[in-house]
Amino acid sequence: MLQFDHLAIAAESLSDGVASVEDALGVPLAPGGMHPSMGTHNRLLALGPGEYLEVIAIDPEAARPGRPRWFGLDDFRGAPRPCAWVARGDDLASALALSPSGAGVVHPLARGDFRWEMAIPETGLLPFHGLFPALISWKGTAHPADVLPDRGVRLRRLVLSHPDGPALRAAVAPLIDESRLTITLGARPHLAADFDTPHGTRVLA
Repeated sequence: MLQFDHLAIAAESLSDGVASVEDALGVPLAPGGMHPSMGTHNRLLALGPGEYLEVIAIDPEAARPGRPRWFGLDDFRGAPRPCAWVARGDDLASALALSPSGAGVVHPLARGDFRWEMAIPETGLLPFHGLFPALISWKGTAHPADVLPDRGVRLRRLVLSHPDGPALRAAVAPLIDESRLTITLGARPHLAADFDTPHGTRVLA
């Protein structure tokens, strides 16, 4: 089974995304880095052992990739908000075999000391309007959460709402058993996350 790895918060600019998340959660984010193959950059926040949050945006100084950017960032507009969640495992081929069509093609990636493989959809958008999890496999022992300062923030609940909620629930069920995950029937695709913070429960939606 897969495990929750991280939550992606999309923003039209990284500075806007960082300001929005820091204001909402009441803690500072740590430096992240650049993803040259995707033309994006990020900032990070630890959510406990093996888990983190990233604010991610198109890097205006990066060359445009020759493919759609991940997490549907090419078409992202509006206020910063959760856009995707990422689940990790050791065998992406097996996970993809259990996933809906369009869950992605495995790409090797690297940033600094980190090495990983990730299934990236050819269209840039994950199934179920982006609510199906992105699949990742970290290589070696280095993981971003291990080097980030712990600000005392923890994921309490992840809520996925979709017009075809039962089908999304059925698609996710063979891959991950996550007690913090709730999948509901909703009028439109929507992702929300509740967090325990030093300032009480906070929500990103």
